[in-house]
Amino acid sequence: MKFIVSSSYLLKQLQVLGSVINSSNTLPILDNFLFELDNNQLIVSASDLETTMSATLEIDSKSEGSVAVPAKLLLEILKTFPEQPLTFTVEENNTIEISSNSGKYALAYASGDEFPKAVVLDDPSSTLVPAEVLATAISKTIFAAGNDDLRPVMSGVFFQFSPEGLIFVATDAHKLVKYSRTDVKASEVADFIMPKKPLNILKGILGTSDSEVKIEYNDSNAVFSFDNYMLVCRLIDGKYPNYEAVIPKENPNKLHIDRSQFLSSVRRVAIFSNKTTHQIRLKIAGTELNISAEDIDYSNKAEERLTCDYQGDDLQIGFNSRFLTEMLTNLQSDEIQLEMSLPNRAGILTPVDGLDEGEVITMLVMPVMLNN
Repeated sequence: MKFIVSSSYLLKQLQVLGSVINSSNTLPILDNFLFELDNNQLIVSASDLETTMSATLEIDSKSEGSVAVPAKLLLEILKTFPEQPLTFTVEENNTIEISSNSGKYALAYASGDEFPKAVVLDDPSSTLVPAEVLATAISKTIFAAGNDDLRPVMSGVFFQFSPEGLIFVATDAHKLVKYSRTDVKASEVADFIMPKKPLNILKGILGTSDSEVKIEYNDSNAVFSFDNYMLVCRLIDGKYPNYEAVIPKENPNKLHIDRSQFLSSVRRVAIFSNKTTHQIRLKIAGTELNISAEDIDYSNKAEERLTCDYQGDDLQIGFNSRFLTEMLTNLQSDEIQLEMSLPNRAGILTPVDGLDEGEVITMLVMPVMLNN
């Protein structure tokens, strides 16, 4: 078994796949990349049992076979090469030899048969989504997903597909983001919960792709195929909470404000807030928004006044500044609208401008009780 490949091309593909590999694996074989050679095609795979990702590379070869190569060692050596062709040759003594312009390097390999096989879906449902749309949907929602192991359904992003459009939801019970598209549709109704890790991997590579992503799914697994990549992952099992029930429908108090100005103020004032609650207070009356924070333990306090466009009753409401900052950072619009009803009901943050046709973003942030 022998093949020739460009060093930088191989490195680029392996770095993407390397993000699948865990730093500590229960099965030693998972510390390897699986190389499957079929003449001019090399399929490289990496897995952590939950997620398996493979890339198909065009190479120069006339042989076939499969070997598992130590991932860390291979990545380290590839990073040091300038761009050049590398020849990989599988030797008799269980080593694979890499020949470069300047030398030879041998590393031990394991048999490719030991590597866990990726799941093959029988008769899955499938949907096509433009890579750019999927990348945006992931980056707009994933930050709001929870980290609580006791509530695994909330630790992922909920995908809801229907002939009306696509909806992506993430929540950790303190904040919620709903991202929907009516310009991209699925042929049938389906929903599933995607774990964070494969989504972060996809987010990293989808941004540079302008192709369509084919998403195939059944009750337990999903497969994402685009360009030369294929990612198979196990879905989170369970029923997603009824998120529509927590979004308040009647919000008579509406605040319009410049996003970057509001964000800068919140960031500055938050420095003076209590380090455990991160509580900031918004006091809105007429065209004036007063943002304040106080840390009584250390006698620190801050207050800023901003002009805004506000319709509604005078209101005082408290928020966790970290959640508010995350949401404002994640929106790209110039202006935002904050809708509120009562100091103990969630606030709804939406962008006023900068959206594509058919794109809707709703962010919900739970208030914190003010200690007057």
